[in-house]
Amino acid sequence: MSPIRTTPIRTTLRRAGTVTALAAAGVLTAAGASFAHVTVHSESSAKGATDGVVTFRVPNEEDTASTTKVQVFLPTDHPVLGVLVTPQDGWSAKVTTTKLKTPVKTDDGTITDAVSEITWTGGRIRHGQYQDFDVAFGQLPDDADQLTFKTLQTYSDGNVARWIEETPKGGEEPENPAPVLRLTAKGAAEDTGSAADSDKSAAGSGSSETKAADSDSTARGLGIAGLIVGVLGLAAAGFAIARGRTATARSVDE
Repeated sequence: MSPIRTTPIRTTLRRAGTVTALAAAGVLTAAGASFAHVTVHSESSAKGATDGVVTFRVPNEEDTASTTKVQVFLPTDHPVLGVLVTPQDGWSAKVTTTKLKTPVKTDDGTITDAVSEITWTGGRIRHGQYQDFDVAFGQLPDDADQLTFKTLQTYSDGNVARWIEETPKGGEEPENPAPVLRLTAKGAAEDTGSAADSDKSAAGSGSSETKAADSDSTARGLGIAGLIVGVLGLAAAGFAIARGRTATARSVDE
């Protein structure tokens, strides 16, 4: 009778552990990629909305470099009127304007110039951090369904992330998508404005609930991903043990 050999079991278990770790890393990498994108949002995102704020969220996706410069390009075919930059601690903003090919008529007169670029410099967004850049506006366009804000993100090592790719209608999101603000129907702006004027505290509470809902959705998604990884790990371990027992039985028979 040959001695019982345990090496095959240990080796197979180690391989199963490696497979599980790689699967977990793949899930976390996929989740992290979605968080790395520059995004834009606004609580006043209806067509023709007035006196609102657009927020650009810029996360740092580099492990060994900090974000030191952010350039946001505003659309001029459907311009955002009355743009004012909100001061950000540690950051300086440079605003560039351009002549509009098609002037915009408003109640206050005809607008011939609009902001086309905002560049923030001087600050740092380190690994694992993000920065919100707030921009106040006088009026959003009422003749567009969405606004695309192409963005360049420069790092301290000289690398530049170019968030400029547009997502085709009905297609998959590209690798480096440009931030897009989708505009709702004009009537929604009037209803939202009335509600905000009558009860601002209620609007603030609603905003908190929305953020909580978003966080909960993210947590659920990561939780499901974790369960999938766990199931894969258990399956791999079970398969490894079964193979180990077969190998042991063969050794005993020999």
